[in-house]
Amino acid sequence: MVRMPRYALSGALVVLGATIALLVASGATGRSQAAPTNTKEPSILYVYPIKIGTVLNGNKGEWSSTTPISYYTTWQRCDTNAQACQKIANVENKATYTVVGADAGHTIRFYVTASNKDGKTTAHSNATSVVPNGPGAPAETAPPKIKGEAVVGKTLTATTGSWTGTQPISYTFKWQSCTSSTSCANNGASGNTYDVASADVGKRIRVKVLAKNADGETPGLSDPTATVTSSGGGGGGGSSVPVSSLVAGDRLVVESVQFNPNPVTSTSTPIQVKIRITDNKNKLVRGAFVSIVSTPVRTSTPTAAPTDSNGIVIYSIQPRPDFLIKTGFSTQFYVKAYREGEPTLAGVSGGRLVQVATQG
Repeated sequence: MVRMPRYALSGALVVLGATIALLVASGATGRSQAAPTNTKEPSILYVYPIKIGTVLNGNKGEWSSTTPISYYTTWQRCDTNAQACQKIANVENKATYTVVGADAGHTIRFYVTASNKDGKTTAHSNATSVVPNGPGAPAETAPPKIKGEAVVGKTLTATTGSWTGTQPISYTFKWQSCTSSTSCANNGASGNTYDVASADVGKRIRVKVLAKNADGETPGLSDPTATVTSSGGGGGGGSSVPVSSLVAGDRLVVESVQFNPNPVTSTSTPIQVKIRITDNKNKLVRGAFVSIVSTPVRTSTPTAAPTDSNGIVIYSIQPRPDFLIKTGFSTQFYVKAYREGEPTLAGVSGGRLVQVATQG
């Protein structure tokens, strides 16, 4: 608007061979063909406040992968929560869209599908403000905002945003819990403050402001907060420790791996993978590098990245066309946590095999 005694040599060679094979597979993935990846989300530019007749300008965002890449765009009409979107007819592959009467009481998103010879990927913009239901009704000139930390025990404070329309305008706040940027629902809280609870961990919080005057009521949405964490840093051992503090005998542990969606039902939708790393003393570890590769290689392989202050790293991986979507089937991944600069078979590294189900 990321030396063994001689009697153990045979086993060591087996492990080394497996590791080399995995590294080769991972390296090969970096050179393989893949469906387009969205590196900067699409966006909509327009002059506030939005109203019937406003011209929306869509930007397809930025994409990377094997070229050439072709693009198919649509404009979609969504509800006041920016969900339940439906394609608007007769505006495919149009860079601009003029708001019409049917858009009143709705938000608008710009969808982009990028395709190459290896597949296709769809991404969308943030939603516009809600189109007012008539002249004089409240019209948003700046969205509501949330101030505060998304941490259990902290208090979030919402602003009303800025509005025009017939005065006076009254405001009502409804807090929402989100599992993703496009899946939010009212959580029952009201008022302009919200106390973050333990049930919010792993979710994002958003506020919906209802601006009301004599001519109508118009909702406004804030951006969601960061993912909520516990006050102790989340997870089983209290606040996190830096990976540099681990000493001989310590080990990194891949404590949990969460896939979304799960099961996977399409090769066109990226899979979000949330990985949490602890040490063998059950302390969350920050700054540990994490790699993930499918075995066999059937998805893109992200560049290894370090865990955050909560011991977490989140990747978005793209299934390849040969990713098998079949009910009762699963795809296996090898996840490894390590300290940057240490040898592959030494140091504090730890690994784990995990899998995600598919459904055809």
